[in-house]
Amino acid sequence: MIERGTSTAPVDPPAGTPAKPVTTGTTRRKSVGFLGSSNGRKAVMAVTGAVLVLFLVGHMTGNLKAFFGAASFNEYANFLRTMGEPLLPYRVALTLVEVVLGACIVLHMWSAVSLARRAGKARPVKYAAKRKSQAGGYAVHTMRYGGVVILLFVIYHLLDLTFGTVNPAGWDGTPYERLVAGFAPERWWVTLFYAVAVVMVGLHLRHGLWSAFQTLGLASGRSYRPLKGAAAAISAVLVLGFLVVPVAVMSGVIK
Repeated sequence: MIERGTSTAPVDPPAGTPAKPVTTGTTRRKSVGFLGSSNGRKAVMAVTGAVLVLFLVGHMTGNLKAFFGAASFNEYANFLRTMGEPLLPYRVALTLVEVVLGACIVLHMWSAVSLARRAGKARPVKYAAKRKSQAGGYAVHTMRYGGVVILLFVIYHLLDLTFGTVNPAGWDGTPYERLVAGFAPERWWVTLFYAVAVVMVGLHLRHGLWSAFQTLGLASGRSYRPLKGAAAAISAVLVLGFLVVPVAVMSGVIK
């Protein structure tokens, strides 16, 4: 006859057998820190995204000065290189801004890719039936390829209008001259590439703003439709603001 509890009672190991470490049945997770957590990476994405949006607004506003003539646009371009003087040497402040923007782009891409991979590992088995994305529509499906297009465009844009390497006006041309020469009617393919990249930026921004609203818990109830409309409206304004200048150059309004 077996006494109650003896079948599961611990048995002493034979003499000379090394003792096994005692476990509690749970494994202790290694501390990953703030940036290693999903919330930390979402915070990085949100902060860097906000910095990039502010840059887009400022850049678009500066571009629109082309409608006020060559002197106004060149003055704006010169301000970017001399801001901070005499406290800072020539172009130092602009270089710092460029470094910050570059870091924001890298961190934004890193957080997006790492979060996507983490989500894929958390759900390794695909759904039996395809689910419609809550973020909706083309923005989600173009994020991956749109990012590549945007990256290629940024590189070409810098070589064209900033350094003048591939611009007909060259390095010696004024910023206004490089702008007009860069979007000249015979270079329609540059304007087309610019338009595609700007639309991709708009879709990315719309998706990012809407995701931010959802993450913050703001997109619910009565605020759902207004916030979704606000994300689309902000993106549309930026897209139109960036497209109006090259279109004006091609049509001869800016010359």
